[in-house]
Amino acid sequence: MSTKSRALSGFNLLAAYAENPSLLLRNKIVQENAGLVRQVAHHYAHRSKEPYEDLQQVGYLGLIRAIEKYKSNQGYTFSSFAIPSIRGEILHYLRDKVSTVRIPRKWQELHSKGNKVRKQLILALGKQPHEYQVAEALGISWQQWNECLLVHRNCLMVSLDANLAQNTDGQITLVETLADPKIAIEQKQAEEAEDRLQLQKAIHQLEKNSRIAIEQVYLQEVSRKEVAGKIGISPMSVTRYLKKGIEDLGVLLEHQAA
Repeated sequence: MSTKSRALSGFNLLAAYAENPSLLLRNKIVQENAGLVRQVAHHYAHRSKEPYEDLQQVGYLGLIRAIEKYKSNQGYTFSSFAIPSIRGEILHYLRDKVSTVRIPRKWQELHSKGNKVRKQLILALGKQPHEYQVAEALGISWQQWNECLLVHRNCLMVSLDANLAQNTDGQITLVETLADPKIAIEQKQAEEAEDRLQLQKAIHQLEKNSRIAIEQVYLQEVSRKEVAGKIGISPMSVTRYLKKGIEDLGVLLEHQAA
């Protein structure tokens, strides 16, 4: 098969997958683009102590993420979209490997939940939420959430010039693993648009009062007292509906992602 025919075949597979996603189609696309994963994995295997096979497996996760997010009408080739995703997954894996401070499991889990909640609030509010709003959505006190943040900040106080790994072929510094905004900007925009769509879909599935509370308070910035008057309940009930709505959104978004 000629290069042109292979490119056309790959484009058709991606278009077919976007129209009707299936595991069979995705596996075919993965097979056709396995060379991208091998290329990136070889690059970092020669510059780190991690086994090539491990980096390759991690790279396939990045490739699958790229397949899920790629939109052919955005004007760039799949390979230019997929390589930053594969590279990012591998570099994220390498960053995790060099953590020298063991964070207690409860703080790891809480921090992960907090990041998910913050992302939901950003989409709902259209801006960065205050940390007390994150704590409220998590159902914990501000003091508990602040302590969790401090634990993670203290563990991340590492020089950007610190070496993650090195051998005779070269070295990887922490600053090299940070995302290049010029390369990732289109991918980030695509992901944010997809996230907004998924959030809107999830909001419409909420129970009526929770949906109204979230739309009014977070999207339209109406006070809880005003919302309470519109629904005919107490401001305290509005707060309960907000909390329940955010919890239900988290479940719905996880199901959508799965």
